[in-house]
This record gives sequence, C-alpha cells and structure tokens, in this order.
Amino acid sequence: MKKNVLVIHTGGTISMMEDKDTGAVTPGKENPLSVQTSMVSSLAEVQVIEAFHLPSPHITTEHMHRIKRLIEEEYDKRPFDGVVITHGTDTLEETAYFLDLTITLPVSIVVTGAMRSSNEIGADGLYNLISSVRVAAEPQSNNKGVLVVLNDEIHSAKNVTKTHTSNVSTFQSPQYGPIGIVTKRGILYHHQPTSSESYKVCDVTKRVTLIKAYAGMDSSLLYAIKELQYDGVVIEALGQGNLPPEAVPGVCGLLDHNIPVVLVSRCFNGIAQDVYGYAGGGKQLKEKGVIFSNGLNGQKARIKLMVALSQTTNFQELERIFKN
Repeated sequence: MKKNVLVIHTGGTISMMEDKDTGAVTPGKENPLSVQTSMVSSLAEVQVIEAFHLPSPHITTEHMHRIKRLIEEEYDKRPFDGVVITHGTDTLEETAYFLDLTITLPVSIVVTGAMRSSNEIGADGLYNLISSVRVAAEPQSNNKGVLVVLNDEIHSAKNVTKTHTSNVSTFQSPQYGPIGIVTKRGILYHHQPTSSESYKVCDVTKRVTLIKAYAGMDSSLLYAIKELQYDGVVIEALGQGNLPPEAVPGVCGLLDHNIPVVLVSRCFNGIAQDVYGYAGGGKQLKEKGVIFSNGLNGQKARIKLMVALSQTTNFQELERIFKN
C-alpha cells in the first residue's frame, strides 16, 4: 500500500526559473513543481499545498512557525505518513532545525531544495523532490528527527549546513557526515541521532541577534545591542570559545541586564568549551554567566535561543537546554 505524503512548497531556487536573456533567477507566476507532482505519484499518495512562494532570504521565524502549524493542522484533518517541504537553500537549515525542535508528530519530515533553477541545465530540483518523497515514505525514516535530503544524501537537521554558494553538493554535516543515502534501489541508513529534544512553542517573538567575533573586537556593538533591548545574543567566538578582552565589558553589560549570551565557535569543526583562563578566555566567560552551546553553528544557536526564550528566561534553565 502506498504511503501518504504531504508536500509543502515554500519557494526558493527549486521553484524559480532563469531568465535566458539576463541570467537572473526569480520566482515565476507559477511554481514549476506544482505541475510536476505527477512525477512522484507512483511513489506515494501525495497531497500538495503551496504555503507561500518566497526566496529563502525572505523567510522569517514566523514563516517557520506557520509551516509547523500547517503540518499539525493538516495531520489533525487527515493523518499522513510523512512530510516533504521544498525550501530555498540559503536558510533551509534554520527552518529544518526549527521544525526539529518544535514538531512531535509521529511522522517523517524531510526538507529539500535545489541549487539550480528549474529550467537550468542540470536542474536538481525535481530529482531532489523525488528523493525526498521516497525518504518520507520510508518507514525507517521515522524517529530520526527532521531530515534534509539533497544530492542523494540524508542529513540530520541539527548537523547539516550549507557549505558552498553554488555547488549541488553544498549541504554537508561537518564532523558527522550524512546519516544515510538515497540509492536507485532503496533508502539506506548507516547511523542515526542519539538524542532528540522538543519544545512547545506558541510564538517566536523574542529578538535574538547573531554576531561574529574578530581580532581586535571591542564592546561597542555589544553595548548597542543592549541599548536596543534585544532578548538574547549569540556570538560566534574565536577558537574554542574565546573573545578579545576589549569585548568582555560589553558581554558583562548584557548579562547584567539579564540578556543571555550564548557562545559558539566560528570554527567549521569542533565545539566551544570553557578551557582558556586568560582575560576573554572561555573559562572567564563561563564564570561570568555566558552559556556555551554544544556544537551548534551560530544560525542554529540563534534559532534554539529564540525557542528556549519562549519557554524560560532563567539562565540555569537556558544553560541546561543548551547542553543537549
């Protein structure tokens, strides 16, 4: 018996076309994937919804929340076995991770996209959609969290990131690799996430900003963030989790105003840790109340802090959440 799969289109390169005269890639009047759904009808019983038609830089956390609510509402109407969300690649990993943190339905959820528009030579959108429907319809895909499927690889939402501006193999999971592959004969998993977490979210209104540390950084930007009354700050710190000493007063100013500061590393691999004891070192920052994230990149730590702040503003509780 065919599985039931809900396909939600949100826009992005996968739904765009290239202008042959100017080379500009833009959304058309109609999503080309909407007329290609018959290509996946042999794989599953597919229901298609076009949630919106936006380039991924236009996606906000409210759009992510709308996707979450849409999935839950459709499941209440008619339970299905899996979900595929087509999405622009620039912010795909953030939407995938938001859904990973907030959806608890007993179905497989797959997010996919494309690096080439629908009328370019070597367009990868339809192929990625077909692969994603196959993954969503595969019973083994359940209980693995939200998955990201492109280029014959299956990645976990927590670890995957966009690593190249234009290459079709842009999505990689540094340190961990894909958790499975898509072949012509089946879906093969070779490992899966060892833990999961979920939070009930009613809104995503908390204002959290993300900044990157650099040599010679001072406190001026951090003071400005405090004056703007942000609810939280994520800093991509140097190395294992260190900042220039001139930035420490700004961090302390944020903490003194009960604005949580979460530290990740700007390095591609590894995790931030409170190791160094010099001025601005991770040990000193941890002692002052900075929260260290357990291996997330900056953009995902921002999503997690927004979700966490919708649950609590208690620093100890926030620290516990970021240990997962």
